[in-house]
Amino acid sequence: MSTLEVKDLHVSVTDEENGKGQEILKGVNLKMSTGEIHAIMGPNGTGKSTLSAAIMGNSAYQVTQGDVLLDGKSILDMPVDERARAGLFLAMQYPAEIPGVTNIEFMRAAINARRDKDDQIPVRKFIKLLDEKQDILDMTDEMSGRYLNEGFSGGEKKRNEILQLLMIQPKFAILDEIDSGLDIDALKVVSRGVNSMRGDNFGSLIITHYQRLLNYIVPDQVHIMMDGRIVKSGGPDLAKKLEDEGYAGIRDDLNLDVKLTDEI
Repeated sequence: MSTLEVKDLHVSVTDEENGKGQEILKGVNLKMSTGEIHAIMGPNGTGKSTLSAAIMGNSAYQVTQGDVLLDGKSILDMPVDERARAGLFLAMQYPAEIPGVTNIEFMRAAINARRDKDDQIPVRKFIKLLDEKQDILDMTDEMSGRYLNEGFSGGEKKRNEILQLLMIQPKFAILDEIDSGLDIDALKVVSRGVNSMRGDNFGSLIITHYQRLLNYIVPDQVHIMMDGRIVKSGGPDLAKKLEDEGYAGIRDDLNLDVKLTDEI
């Protein structure tokens, strides 16, 4: 069993207009293990994507206090590629296009980066694995041969992110709004892919606004984030309560003086 722990995490970003740091995360605490799926929900602008970026080591975000531990060891001094090789994966809300690099080339390089140089994945084994994972996601060989995300629709990009997840098989996956822009059929396919990874060797942190995703990927724990902190945690029923009452209801229940905003 592996663990991922966020301890009293404070994160700031630099305001481009005045050059001053703006604190986004104000003491986040979260611990999860492989075999578990956790969901984070919260209003726009509350720090959900900042949390995912800080865990993965995006240099635009400065950790000013606290720590992120993988299997009990701090990863804050690790660059992004080392965190990925250690077993972390991020499916981004807006996946980047990389012209000139095919999906096949990218995924094989990502797999081999986590293996010893004398133990690179054989081509035949890679192709067999790719075929199996594409079938789960109803993807064609044509998509794998295209340049990474170039010309892909929003739904195709999200499906491609999940294909990378299935191929790389990390310890922990952070899925940042993988349901954004998906119709119901695409949502079911993406959810099927994530659910196929569930097991003792895999854990996931899902960031979402909507209950509908959690109807298909049922989480073990749900966390509500407001104003840069996790303010309430519970089981799957917490997401249903949020769907019924909205964030204002959660805020009122906890007597929080938090301004709700639609700003990103």
